[in-house]
Amino acid sequence: MTTTHDIVDAVVIGTGAGGAPLLARLARAGLRVVALEAGRHWNPKLDFATDERAQDKLFWNDERLSAGQDALAFGNNNSGTGVGGSTLHYTAYTPRAQPDDLRIRTEFGVGEDWPIEFDDLASYYEEVEQFLGVSGPSPYPWGPARNRGYALGPLPVNGAGQLMERGCRTLGIRTSPAANAALSAGYYQEGVGHRPGCTNRGFCQAGCTVGAKASMDVTYIPLAIHYGAEVRPECFVTQLVRNASGRISEVVYIRNGQEERQRCHNVFLCAGAIETPRLLLLNGIGNSSGQVGRNLMAHTALQLWGEFDEDIRPYKGIPGAIISEDTHRPTNADFVGGYLLQSIGVMPLTYLSQMARGRGLWGPALKQAASAYNHVAGINILGDCLPYEHNYLELSDETDSRGLPKPRIFFSNGESEERMTAHADQLMRQIWDAAGARNVWTFPRNAHIIGTCRMGNNPDTAVVNADGRSFDIPNLYISDNSTFPSALSVNPALTIMSLALRTADKFLTSQRGTA
Repeated sequence: MTTTHDIVDAVVIGTGAGGAPLLARLARAGLRVVALEAGRHWNPKLDFATDERAQDKLFWNDERLSAGQDALAFGNNNSGTGVGGSTLHYTAYTPRAQPDDLRIRTEFGVGEDWPIEFDDLASYYEEVEQFLGVSGPSPYPWGPARNRGYALGPLPVNGAGQLMERGCRTLGIRTSPAANAALSAGYYQEGVGHRPGCTNRGFCQAGCTVGAKASMDVTYIPLAIHYGAEVRPECFVTQLVRNASGRISEVVYIRNGQEERQRCHNVFLCAGAIETPRLLLLNGIGNSSGQVGRNLMAHTALQLWGEFDEDIRPYKGIPGAIISEDTHRPTNADFVGGYLLQSIGVMPLTYLSQMARGRGLWGPALKQAASAYNHVAGINILGDCLPYEHNYLELSDETDSRGLPKPRIFFSNGESEERMTAHADQLMRQIWDAAGARNVWTFPRNAHIIGTCRMGNNPDTAVVNADGRSFDIPNLYISDNSTFPSALSVNPALTIMSLALRTADKFLTSQRGTA
């Protein structure tokens, strides 16, 4: 056990999709590493249940102040707490980005290009897919040809997925079983052991009780511990202390109400696109560019729901069973980038709470609509969002229970996002009409906070370089979706993990070069 007086090679702050793969990579290379996680280390078999009320403990529930014309919902929408971070309650949707996703500015003249190419990520995509045991079709219909198919075949297609297939087929839109980081069969994982196949309980956002869903707590975290990493749960980081040379020498955190310090040679900040910039702003570091907290993006994610004659049972099966990327770059589009379409299942309380707000129902009308739950199916988009000056994070004057300033987040969709949403609304209505839906309604939303500490080649306009290293502090790295220069037209989890492994490898190479 490492003591707080020891000087470790690296402290990793956060154990989600950005921190866990990186932690495992550093530990495997023989480094002495400690991970600090604000939440608990849950036991899936004992702590997770097929119960939406019980899932609240998996969300980052500290208050965040939300502003702007399209103020963002937090809690269950954007982040998690516990060893594994938001992967504890993500739905395991893991499509790859496409090459032109990284070249938004080149393609459209707005936004920002990534400082790396698709080929820099391709081998990492494959590595993560094989390690996690991603289930999906081979070959996959969209994007560049692959050297290797998915580790496992697709998961069973649930009712919503079958209806999306039916509606899209009528309209000539291609569909495919989606890539999901949930096992369609038992799978052996190095350093972890055997993980059982998915039981199709459908409550993936409440935490997977059997470990079939590839959350970080049952994949990269056990691998990291296998190679000697130490994971300290319930440790909330408050300070990054710099020495006379400007390097971070200590990480200060609160555990059991007491302040502790961990001395270190390097820090990897992987706390997500809200807490990562918040921590930098609290400490007044890493922001010579003035870009910390800026360039905030959130995916367009309109949901469309309808009722069907069929008995759907929307709580069954993996929530996102079917995908289409035929809308990745729609012809004659009047917006930037594109989006994907996916079928969505839903847990009952989540659906009813959204429906009450989305349809404005109350009393007998709400009760009548709620009785149709087992005949409900959804479809939604996940699309690009541009960085705007008016979307950003700042520290407020209001403090939290620890006496720290709460983050205030401003967000308003721009004209491109509004046009994309309108395009998708029309198309999804056509799909659901062709599938036989009635009582159709939409739930506008944005998902995934992205881009608040973006990477780039210019220290005047970016926070970290292409390897995730701070331009200001030589031993500080950032590894999470705060570094994304653009939102991508796919869910971010797979790219976060792949980028984390690349950041770790670049760091290890640099250390060998200075040894």
